[in-house]
Amino acid sequence: MSLEQLIENCKINDTKAQSELYKLFSSKLFSVCLKYSRNYAEAEDNLQDAFLTIFKKIEQYKNKGSFEGWLKRVTVNTVLQQYRNEKVFEIVNENIIDDVELDVDDESLSIDYLLKIIQELPDRYRLVFNLYVLDGYSHKDIADMLDINIGTSKSNLARARQILKQTIETDKTNQRVQSL
Repeated sequence: MSLEQLIENCKINDTKAQSELYKLFSSKLFSVCLKYSRNYAEAEDNLQDAFLTIFKKIEQYKNKGSFEGWLKRVTVNTVLQQYRNEKVFEIVNENIIDDVELDVDDESLSIDYLLKIIQELPDRYRLVFNLYVLDGYSHKDIADMLDINIGTSKSNLARARQILKQTIETDKTNQRVQSL
């Protein structure tokens, strides 16, 4: 069955088609969920919520543009909505700090290690960091997505980079990096 037919069948709530779509895209969308979640278990929950939203909103996909891109946007928005509901982005009075350069080209830093320390960031820093650095959104886009102002987005990114840099430096000193 073609992807177009699979999508059409999902639009009429065909459970076999929904199952097939899940099998086809769940691993890619799980990696998106993992990037934005606090841990593995939360990522699993977010994936299930994302697919519920996908099946509810699949009528909105009009076969224009990348279907996979649409799935990723729905998934990211579903996860971000959870954080908006938890009021992760309540106004916190923070001093704007200078942007910190974060050098992650060091070969001793594994992807698993980087993912782990990114997941350890406080929610508002992790979400902005992932949206800006890993997914390439602008501060304006992030501000719109998270219902925050642009200055808050920039401040949260700078703070995330500062925390990651400190964590890497501390872990290198403590040799944690080599053990991961």
